[in-house]
Amino acid sequence: MRTNFLGLPVDALTMEETVSAVETIIKNKVVKQHMCINAAKVVNSFNNSELKDSILDSDLISADGQSVVWASKLLGSPIPERVAGIDLMAETIEMAKQKGYTVFLLGAKPEVVLKVSQTIPKENLAGFHHGYFAGEEDRIANLILESKADILFVAMSSPHKEVFCTRYKDVMNVPFVMGVGGSFDVVAGVVRRAPKVWQNMGAEWLYRLLQEPRRMFGRYLKTNTLFAYYLLKNILGFQK
Repeated sequence: MRTNFLGLPVDALTMEETVSAVETIIKNKVVKQHMCINAAKVVNSFNNSELKDSILDSDLISADGQSVVWASKLLGSPIPERVAGIDLMAETIEMAKQKGYTVFLLGAKPEVVLKVSQTIPKENLAGFHHGYFAGEEDRIANLILESKADILFVAMSSPHKEVFCTRYKDVMNVPFVMGVGGSFDVVAGVVRRAPKVWQNMGAEWLYRLLQEPRRMFGRYLKTNTLFAYYLLKNILGFQK
């Protein structure tokens, strides 16, 4: 069931329901794009029309951030649970192993994507490429097309990954396209993921901030503050 969250569509599904939807997409072999929504992406979509259009154009949209789940309850359109992108990626890879689907990995630094590729059985790996290919988007899209992958994971920063996926998804012709942000760094061991207790408290962003304070402080201060501001305005009956 699709619901409205601060003007953006979100599918109110559990992880199990989302995985089932992903399998249906792959079986149907029709190109579909998945999108994860968190507080930062919601805020950034208000001022970036390409990002917002990418979200609106997506076929399956999950609430990645715990803050989105909590806020949805305050807004009266509850989302059942968080469907974290990194967890959905892991579930989808497990499905690929069981069902014989193939995966293409795109993004991160060369050494990082190489490490991630080594975690996937060769028979399930359609190919991989790092995320530093500015000006070569057409070549990369055609490389992915030639791989005939069933699943594409794109580990690039927002909004670059959303715009790339939307612009080239028909060229790449991959049934299930999913942006996974910094998930490759976690899988490769470059970045530590927050423990479960931090995740359940909705403090995964804080754990990341403690790891990279200089890089993340300004970003989180801005997006978290604006997210709370927009949410409060909506609750009080004002538009964004």
